[in-house]
Amino acid sequence: MWYIYIIGFIVSLGLALGLTPLVKKFAFKVGAVDVPNARKVHTRLMPRLGGLGIYLAFLIAFFLLLPFIPESFSVREVNFVKAFLVGGTMILLLGALDDRFDLSAKLKFLIQIATACIVVFGFDIKLEFANIPFHSYASVESWIAIPFTILWIVGVTNAINLIDGLDGLAAGVSAIAIGTIAVMAFLMGNVVVALLCLLLLGSIIGFLFFNFHPAKIFMGDSGALFLGFSLALLSLLGFKQIAIVSFLTPLILIGVPLSDTLFAIVRRWVQKKPIFSPDKGHLHHCLRELGFSHRQTVLIIYGIAAFFGVLAIIQSSAAMYNANWVTFVVICIMVFFLQIGAEVIGLIGKTKRPLLDFFARLRMKVNTERGSK
Repeated sequence: MWYIYIIGFIVSLGLALGLTPLVKKFAFKVGAVDVPNARKVHTRLMPRLGGLGIYLAFLIAFFLLLPFIPESFSVREVNFVKAFLVGGTMILLLGALDDRFDLSAKLKFLIQIATACIVVFGFDIKLEFANIPFHSYASVESWIAIPFTILWIVGVTNAINLIDGLDGLAAGVSAIAIGTIAVMAFLMGNVVVALLCLLLLGSIIGFLFFNFHPAKIFMGDSGALFLGFSLALLSLLGFKQIAIVSFLTPLILIGVPLSDTLFAIVRRWVQKKPIFSPDKGHLHHCLRELGFSHRQTVLIIYGIAAFFGVLAIIQSSAAMYNANWVTFVVICIMVFFLQIGAEVIGLIGKTKRPLLDFFARLRMKVNTERGSK
């Protein structure tokens, strides 16, 4: 069975390499292009339908390999695969239409909710158990599980869009997150999630050959929404059961876009600006202002995403053995480094550095006490 994973990865990668140039020509032909403006880094017309190449490479590879998978899936796994394919196709089409016609945010939001409802009600994919810290699992009532799962799918579906600001950034961070889920799936013996992850990973890496700086094509909303949806669903079935503790892992995995968004909200609130007003204070903007090149900035954020991935693997492994103290330590480490990093880079503001100022005052006090002795 192990060779299926390798073949699947290679096939999807090869398909992405072959299909992406065709998608690029198609994007220009139908007018799915990104026009440069004051907020964007690129200075020329760019095709932005790259997500279609990722999706097609994944889909074709999946159906090519399906007859050769020897193991039979459980009913729940079959439902999950169906939900993944149906929901993923709907989200991909939504993103592709947005890449061409710039749909309204309200319409996109409504279609995303409809897609999440189809996944939940049509295929019975929802939260099932709650892992209460330092206690055993408990069943979750449907009136809580259903809205929570819908909110989760819609929220994570939009997460990747938040960091789609530099060549190769969103695709690379997605690849790291999906690769991390693949590792966890292998550790837990979840062959379905592992296979889907590797097919997606091959597709993304093949696309990155054309998307890394200098990019020849953007993945657009078609790619960002499809990969976000994929992360949402893969995290749901990435464990032996869908449980509350499972949701902490993908939260760590999308720590880069999630934290960037939270700091943006705080930054705009501190500066008394509208919360949803665009600005150039995001993580990649701040790193560029510090003097890092385009590629260096992307690679630094890759490193941060990989750091989150390692934390996610540690947290999920601890959750398997109900070692809740490890989860607590992981959260503390993550929050500490997030705050320090945000203050060093200037995500909230150039003068808003409470933690660094505290350490500076503490160091000054210690030096004063030493000098007085």
